[in-house]
Amino acid sequence: MDPELLKILAVVSYLSVLVLIGVVASRRMKDLRDYLVGGKDLGYLAVAFSARATGESAWLLLGLTGMGAAVGYKALWVVLGEVLGVALAWTVLSRPFKRLTDRYDSVTIPDYLESRFRDGAHTLRKVAAIALALFVTVFVSAQIDATGKAFESFLGWDYTFGAVVGFAVVMAYVTCGGFVAVVWSDIFQGALMVAGLTLLPIVALISVGGFGALSERLMEIDPSLMSPLGSEGASVAGIFSVIGLAAIGLGFLGSPQIFVRFLALRSEKEIAPGTVVAVVWTILADTGAVFTGILGRAIFSRPGDAAVSALADAEAVLPMLVEHLMPAFLVGLYVAIILSAIMSTVDSLLVLAASAVVRDLYQKIRRPDLADAALVRHSRAATVVLALLALAVALGVASVSPGRTVFWFAIFGWSGIAATFCPLMILSIFWSGVTRRGAIAAMITGMTLVPAIKLGLVHLPVVGPLLVELSELPPAFVASLLVGVLVSLGDRQGQRRLREAGIDEELAAAQR
Repeated sequence: MDPELLKILAVVSYLSVLVLIGVVASRRMKDLRDYLVGGKDLGYLAVAFSARATGESAWLLLGLTGMGAAVGYKALWVVLGEVLGVALAWTVLSRPFKRLTDRYDSVTIPDYLESRFRDGAHTLRKVAAIALALFVTVFVSAQIDATGKAFESFLGWDYTFGAVVGFAVVMAYVTCGGFVAVVWSDIFQGALMVAGLTLLPIVALISVGGFGALSERLMEIDPSLMSPLGSEGASVAGIFSVIGLAAIGLGFLGSPQIFVRFLALRSEKEIAPGTVVAVVWTILADTGAVFTGILGRAIFSRPGDAAVSALADAEAVLPMLVEHLMPAFLVGLYVAIILSAIMSTVDSLLVLAASAVVRDLYQKIRRPDLADAALVRHSRAATVVLALLALAVALGVASVSPGRTVFWFAIFGWSGIAATFCPLMILSIFWSGVTRRGAIAAMITGMTLVPAIKLGLVHLPVVGPLLVELSELPPAFVASLLVGVLVSLGDRQGQRRLREAGIDEELAAAQR
C-alpha cells in the first residue's frame, strides 16, 4: 500500500476512535454534574491517565523533545521538576482536597474556593472564571497551533487545514460526551503517548549504537549538550535557567485542569494506586521525550555545529526522527500520538473553561434556578465559542509570528493558570488563616504578574535577562503566595469570621 495512504489510515483510525468515545460517553451523561466531573465516580486508572495526559499537552511531544535537541541533558531538569510536582500533588494535596470538596459538594474549583472562603459576594468565582477564560484560551490556542504543525510536518498538509481538522474532531467528542468523554479519551491517548515516547528513544538509541556512541557523538557536536547546566555553566544565568526549568513542576500543585480530576474520584481509596500510575507515567513519558530530542540532535546534526543544524526548528525533531526510523503506518501512528498530547489537553481545558463561564458565572450568579438540561446546552455552546476564539488566536499568531515555538506559547498559558491558582490552593488546604481578601489578592497577583513579566519586565536592564532564564512562573508563584499570606495576616476580621465558621476544624479533619 502507498506509504502516504498508510499514514492517513493510521490517523483516520485514531480520530474515529475519539468520535466513537464521544458518542458512547454521551449516553452516560444525564446532568451537568456528569458533563463537568463525570458524576464524581471515577477510578484511579482513569483519573491518573487523564490527569497526566491533560497536564502534558503538545509541549511534551514537540516542546520538550525540541528542548532536548536544543540543550541536551540540561532538559532533564524539567523531568525532575515534573516528577516532584506530580508526586507532591498526589501524595500531599489530593487527599485533603478530596475531603474538602466532598464536604462542600463542589463540582468545580471555583465552587470549592467560594465554599472554603465563605465568599457570598462571588468575587473569587468571578476572578477564577476570568483567569480561566483568558489563560485557557491562550493554552488551547497553543495546542491548536501544534495540531497544524503536526499535520504539516508529518503529512505535508496545509497548516491551516490541519489545525481546523484537529479542532473539529475535538469539538465532536467533547460536546457530545463532556467530562466522561474527556477522561475516556485521555486513557486511550495517555497510553499512546507513553508507549510512543518509550519506544522511539529505544529504537533511536539502537540506531546510533548505544549510550557510548551517543556520548561521543554529542561531544563532537557540542560538549555543552552533555552538561546538566548547559552552555552557561554555574553562572547566575545558568542557575536561574535550571530553576526555571524545574519550576515547571509547580503547575501541578493546584492547577484546576488537574485538580478537578481529584474532585471527580469516587473515593480516597483511589489515591494511593493513582499516585503510582501517575508518577511512573511521568518518568517514562518525560524522560523519553528528552532523550528523543537528544538522540535526534545526535543523528541529524553535524560535528562541531553548535547550532541545531539539520534541526533548524528544534521542535521538528520528533517528526524527523519518526520519518527516519519508522515504517509508514507507524509514522501515521506517531501523528496520532502527537494529536493525543494535544487533544487530551484541549478537551480538558475547554470543559474547564466552559464550566467557569456557564456554572460559575451564569448559573451561580445570574440564574441559580436554571434546569440541568439547559445548563448542559449552554455548556456545549460555551465550549464551542471558547474553542473558536482559541482557533482564531492560533491562526492569528501563526500568521504574524512564523518563528514561534509551541513550548513558549504553551508555557505562557500554563504559567498563567498555575500562578493564579496553585499558591492559593496550597494555602487553602494547609492554612486556616488565609482569608477571602488574601485569596482574592493572591489570585489577582498571580494572574497579572505572568503577562507583566513575559511581556514587559523581561525587557528591563540587568534583571530582564535573569527573568528570561528563570521564566515567568517562579516569581509570579512566589509573589502570589507572599501576597496571599501578607494580606491575610492583616485581615484580622476575615480570620475571625473563618474561625467562627469552623474552618480550623474543617482543615484539621481534612488532613487526618
